[in-house]
Amino acid sequence: MTPEEIRALEETWLFPTYKRSNLYCAQGDGAYVRDLAGRRYLDFLGGISVNSLGSGHPRIVAALSRQGERLIHCSNLFYHPYQGLLAKRLAQLAGMDRVFFTNSGTEAMEAALKIARAYGNARARGGKTRILSLRNSFHGRTLGALSITTQEKYQAPFRPLIPEVGVVEAFTPQALADAFSDRVCALVLEPVQGEGGVFPLPADFMQAARELCDRHDALLVADEIQCGLGRTGKLFGFEHYGIRPDVITLAKSLAAGYPLGAVLGNARVSGTLGPGDHGTTFGGGPLACRLALEVLAVIEEEGLVAKVKETGDYLLEGLRSLARRHPSIGEVRGLGLMIGVELGDAAKETVKRLLEKGVIANAAHETVLRLLPPFTITRKECDLFLETLDGVLGGIEAEQSPAS
Repeated sequence: MTPEEIRALEETWLFPTYKRSNLYCAQGDGAYVRDLAGRRYLDFLGGISVNSLGSGHPRIVAALSRQGERLIHCSNLFYHPYQGLLAKRLAQLAGMDRVFFTNSGTEAMEAALKIARAYGNARARGGKTRILSLRNSFHGRTLGALSITTQEKYQAPFRPLIPEVGVVEAFTPQALADAFSDRVCALVLEPVQGEGGVFPLPADFMQAARELCDRHDALLVADEIQCGLGRTGKLFGFEHYGIRPDVITLAKSLAAGYPLGAVLGNARVSGTLGPGDHGTTFGGGPLACRLALEVLAVIEEEGLVAKVKETGDYLLEGLRSLARRHPSIGEVRGLGLMIGVELGDAAKETVKRLLEKGVIANAAHETVLRLLPPFTITRKECDLFLETLDGVLGGIEAEQSPAS
């Protein structure tokens, strides 16, 4: 099919929910994506934090092939070997006690919200149902997750949303304390906000979050869907803060691009869900769980968490060097290979021109260049990205200068 044929089909038959860039993906290889014409693009977006091992990792391809031949799906009415093995592995890695599998991040968050409400109702018989989330958060697009996604552009068309949701408007311990009461059953946060502009939460805020949840008998829910599983240079984002949440949501990179999400809970919530309280047709299927086990094995055996920190530090240093030469760059921030570059109004144009030069990235929160490359990215590939970004920003700044 030609690009024109693909586009015509989508414009005719799909709900127009995406503003796609002019890239027609045909194949992936490591840190690169090829289009229909065979042109290679350096992927610094990683499917939005999904392709942590890059494209076509040989161990993932082999596991996919072997398990695909044996058993792709069986109902959750029955047992298969891999769901329990994966639950045990994730729980042990995160210091949790129980796991529920879903198909996606937003479904994981819906399950977490049900756990929170069930916990609160068991504690106060209906008087402990309030859920807090943070300004600029993003937790998903289904109705419950959307209700705690505090960005007007996502919420506006779908009101009324679920009730009993409050917003913490500033990332300070005092603002958090002001929002809390004994009616709160859960505080939901991203240790590093993704769609909100790649913003690591302040350490004193995270410490206060844990202390206030304990004081008010509320659950601390860490949305690790984008920042978890090694992305920040630690296996989980919350590890940077010396705290541990009560509930964790995972998805995106968990099964290397195959749909899989998970909710992890500690002993406080292990009794909140029983038979019939929640369920899924596809979540935790044999193929998805087999792939996730392989992902975790590759991350451990190839030492990728340490590599993420090392490569992330190198990339951050290069970006801060660029910032000293380019007035269009504001703050450069991030952890590991989850990096944001403040570009103001130039962010979207920068993304467009990078793509024209063969580099994939995107703009988060309208003004921030978001970088989420594979964990396997090399320094040479980082240098290529930095060189390309340097040229793109130089061109934009020259056009915007008074002399031009």
